[in-house]
Amino acid sequence: MDLNALADLARDAGPVMLKGAGHTLAFAIAAMLGGLALGIPTAVLRVVPWTPLRWPAALYVSLFRGTPLLVQLFVIYYGLPSVGIEFTPLAAGILALSLNAGAYLSESLRGAILGVGEGQWRAAYSLGLTWSQALAHVVLPQAARLAVPAMSNTLTSLIKDTALVSVITMTELMLVTKELISVTFQPLPLYLAAAGIYWVLSLGFEALQRKAEQRFRGK
Repeated sequence: MDLNALADLARDAGPVMLKGAGHTLAFAIAAMLGGLALGIPTAVLRVVPWTPLRWPAALYVSLFRGTPLLVQLFVIYYGLPSVGIEFTPLAAGILALSLNAGAYLSESLRGAILGVGEGQWRAAYSLGLTWSQALAHVVLPQAARLAVPAMSNTLTSLIKDTALVSVITMTELMLVTKELISVTFQPLPLYLAAAGIYWVLSLGFEALQRKAEQRFRGK
């Protein structure tokens, strides 16, 4: 393909791919928020002193960390309608990514909670705090600082994971790229362009991650 043909392809495909990238970004942010909403309470349930509360959380984490995200998408979008539960592609994609991310985020935060020294718990108890008060006011703030890098990596990876939702016809960057290829028959430049867009989006979230780490460290 000569330079003129590449320029024509970029002019025709560029706006469509950028629009798909916008959908991908909005989709990833929604899944991030959903993952945090699931991951934080799950991490707390994993460390509570009452075993009956720990088991359901442990089962959820094991299930979604132990099965492929693609299979989870298929079960939610194609499988659940057989029992009367239906989702739009958008809802199914956000739900699957949120559930998957929540499982990984909860493990990062749980490890950070367990990494806070036992002396912090004893100091909180000596002040008359209950277990839940000690967790909320003493342990969790410290655990959050420890967990930021690992949790940020999980959230950043959601940008790349959104490519999988194209299999359930969710309109995002990868789906529009495939549609453009079916028309232009130029897979190499279009796939390279899509990879470049995913890379730029990931770099943006990595920059936000570094800022978050600096803020938590007080720098």
